Amino acid sequence: MATRGPGPHNGCMEQLVDALRESLDDARLSRGERKALRALVEARGVDAHMRGLLRNEAFVLAREALTGPQVDSVLEWLQDVLGILVPLECVENGDRHEIENGAWFSPGPEPLQALVREMRRVRTSADICVFTITDDRISDGLMGLARRGVRVRVITDDDKARDRGSDIERMRRAGIEVRVDRADPHMHHKYAVFDDTRLVTGSFNWTRAASGENNENLLLTTEPALVRAYREEFARLWALFQH
Repeated sequence: MATRGPGPHNGCMEQLVDALRESLDDARLSRGERKALRALVEARGVDAHMRGLLRNEAFVLAREALTGPQVDSVLEWLQDVLGILVPLECVENGDRHEIENGAWFSPGPEPLQALVREMRRVRTSADICVFTITDDRISDGLMGLARRGVRVRVITDDDKARDRGSDIERMRRAGIEVRVDRADPHMHHKYAVFDDTRLVTGSFNWTRAASGENNENLLLTTEPALVRAYREEFARLWALFQH
């Protein structure tokens, strides 16, 4: 643990760090703990400097806990804590604002970063309709959602599901529901609906080449009419590919 000298924020920091430590006891940041921690951060008027210190403390606590057997759970706890403390640019007047609409382009890391960020925000459901999934950074995130109790459903192309490097079977073994088209024409969509409220779509394939080599695009929107249209199409395909 970092040593803190005397200062006006010492008591506040100690209280916040104690709250972090207590929430880590079971290697899980519950809904109630998340709400209480966010309320404590806001009530104490935590500024950007203190948020940076708290992020460092969270990493220290996680590093200490990683000597035990709960590595995956500890990392998920850290992910949830950072969702409260970062990004700093989303904090304004004590309130945290999420990005509701945006567009990102590759080659470059921005589309993948945006997709992973949206996956981390998921609380109840993730409906994925994507031609091919081979990027472990994405599939690992989906399996992490499933471990947290999120309902994850994946629709993909039958041919691509059998490709070398495909993560579909690995996700199936992790308990994720998967359906494939089983037809000659390709199921070529690339979109996801998160929590029935956020749509991510575009040409961006869920592959490493999409980030590192290709010219691709990723679009995020919370426009209700668009989210509803894609949600309905997912439901249609899910029923169509039942067998």
